[in-house]
Amino acid sequence: MNEEKILIVRCGEVALKGMNKPYFERMLAERIHKRLKAAGYGKASVKRHEGLIFVRFDREWETMQLAGEISKVFGVASISPAVESESKMEAIGTEAVKFMERLCEERCVRTFKVEAKRADKQFPIKSPDIARQIGGYVLKGLKVLKVDVHNPDVRLFVDVRHDKSYIYSDKISGFGGLPLGTNGKGLVLLSGGIDSPVAAWMMAKRGMMIEAIHFHSYPYTSPRAQEKVEDLAKIVASYCGSFKMHVINILPIQEQIVKNCPEAETTIHVRRFMMRIAEKIAERNSAMMLITGENLGQVASQTAEALVVTDNCVKMPVMRPLIAMDKIDIIAKAQEIGTFETSIEPYEDCCTVFLPKHPTTKPQLDKIEISDSKLDIDTLVENAIAEEEIINIRA
Repeated sequence: MNEEKILIVRCGEVALKGMNKPYFERMLAERIHKRLKAAGYGKASVKRHEGLIFVRFDREWETMQLAGEISKVFGVASISPAVESESKMEAIGTEAVKFMERLCEERCVRTFKVEAKRADKQFPIKSPDIARQIGGYVLKGLKVLKVDVHNPDVRLFVDVRHDKSYIYSDKISGFGGLPLGTNGKGLVLLSGGIDSPVAAWMMAKRGMMIEAIHFHSYPYTSPRAQEKVEDLAKIVASYCGSFKMHVINILPIQEQIVKNCPEAETTIHVRRFMMRIAEKIAERNSAMMLITGENLGQVASQTAEALVVTDNCVKMPVMRPLIAMDKIDIIAKAQEIGTFETSIEPYEDCCTVFLPKHPTTKPQLDKIEISDSKLDIDTLVENAIAEEEIINIRA
């Protein structure tokens, strides 16, 4: 590269990982590089140094576009466009004046405050004195500016390190969390609703790789309903990378449940079959756990009693990251990550097919198991999986 721009990327929870910190930093740097490569910035340099990640790129590239791409990488706490200087006071002061001069051209800046950090404890000047001296350089170089330590227009940060120092003003927030691939793989039961895409996103934020399973009841549910789910999956993939979505027609199972089981139990039995099928597919694809968007008490199948009965039919752990969230908070998160508008498109899903008028809210396991005995569970599960369709969702 000829002239370069620099982004300083700060790790979130990764910074607390003790002896494992280098592994998490390496994974985060790899994820950032993959993200930038997929966005067409493959020539950008991504390197770890002293607990930070530095991204260097061609000056012709748009800084905020790269920062926006990086902000979607789980594990990133914040990003700052920065300039670099030698770790000598005169050099830092000169670059600080140039930096503030450019900032004044771009914004209405009248006041500033310098905040310095001496990462290199061998540097002979302490942080408060660095801030005071750099402030003096700026005041001398730009006489229109004044210092305001309480409510400045700009906070000018100076990070002094052993070989180089860095000057910046903005901190662009990332999502935090942990880098993808550091916490195994889970299979999310992905519907066309608001909740399950958010659940998938939240588990991916904790470092978990994602695959998905979607159930439909064609021809009672339309192809457009499935397309809606694929659209949601693509939005989720923009954060957590490409993944497989396993598509299962559960209609033959629903018909057998309606034929052989009490109407009030229909929803619980369908849910239990979904979990059985999901567990089989998870095991075959090296997923460690199931993920659902269930929220305690939201609907009849999500009461405490119903969840206990649902979990009883599988051995695999079931993660419910939304379990105690208020609906308004789930909606806010869906809006933040961009899934909400797609989720509320008015297309039916399989849960509305054969919906009982009065579903049981407090199912009893012994009664559910009596109804189970009227069904050939293993055959129904294997037949459903045999007709599985796999769709590759691209980031």
